[in-house]
Amino acid sequence: MKTTYMANNQSVDRKWYVVDAKGKTLGRLSTEVATVLRGKHKPTFTPHVDCGDYVIITNAKDITLTGRKWQQKKYYRHSQYAGGLTTVTATEMNQKHPTRMVELSVKGMLPTGKLGRQMFKKLFVYSGSEHPHAAQQPQVLELKG
Repeated sequence: MKTTYMANNQSVDRKWYVVDAKGKTLGRLSTEVATVLRGKHKPTFTPHVDCGDYVIITNAKDITLTGRKWQQKKYYRHSQYAGGLTTVTATEMNQKHPTRMVELSVKGMLPTGKLGRQMFKKLFVYSGSEHPHAAQQPQVLELKG
């Protein structure tokens, strides 16, 4: 009788991918990146093991949003003090912190808890086209959308 294969931390083979976000839609880019970070694109995927790959996203400031989301999409944060809710639109977020929009979008698509935080550490987002990970020899990840 053959048993089901279960990956573990020692048997995971990690690769590095680079994605150019210029002209890509935020949600479609994020779903593909979250799939690679989680490892669901591999035949050895195991839900309770971090078997995903590293992903570098460049040109995060040139991401696109559809419809009127640049004015209507809002990002919230709270200082934990009374009346401490701060609201920022997508346009303001892109001007002040261009990488944070992509990071928040991908983070929301990963599992919550210890495993999701471990997967999120393998994401590197840069607002320009340069990145310091040339030594890892990342491959270009082709997106479907």
